[in-house]
Amino acid sequence: MKYLNFIAAVIVSLGTTSSAVMACGFPVVDANDFHECDWSGKVLKSRDLSGTNLSGANLSNSDLRDANLSGANLSGAKLGDADLESANLSGAKLNGATLEGATLDGATLEGANLTEANLYGASLQQVRMAGANLSRAVWMDGSVCADVSIGECTPR
Repeated sequence: MKYLNFIAAVIVSLGTTSSAVMACGFPVVDANDFHECDWSGKVLKSRDLSGTNLSGANLSNSDLRDANLSGANLSGAKLGDADLESANLSGAKLNGATLEGATLDGATLEGANLTEANLYGASLQQVRMAGANLSRAVWMDGSVCADVSIGECTPR
């Protein structure tokens, strides 16, 4: 019994750090590793998630309006039907991310890496994309951007 209590104490003490298991429930102070977390449908409006690791995370149908995701790693993240209106994604890594049907109106994607990202059906009105890498990304209309598409999608 003492052995089980010891193991439980170790698990609890590890759980109070910035571990991904603890972080997936909701952001904790100083945590920046949320890779593969399932935050689908969550309201994260106006959150400061700058520089966080959200690679492979499920953020589909989430409310990320006005969120600060600058410099965040969203590689391979699922952001389908997410609301990213006026979000700051400058310098974010979105390579291979799924953004199908997402709303990005008024968002900042300057310097972001969207290589091979899927933007089919996304809304991109008044988006700032200077320096964004859109190489081989699937564009809103289903066309594929050329290998060197910087700041705008040049169809293949």
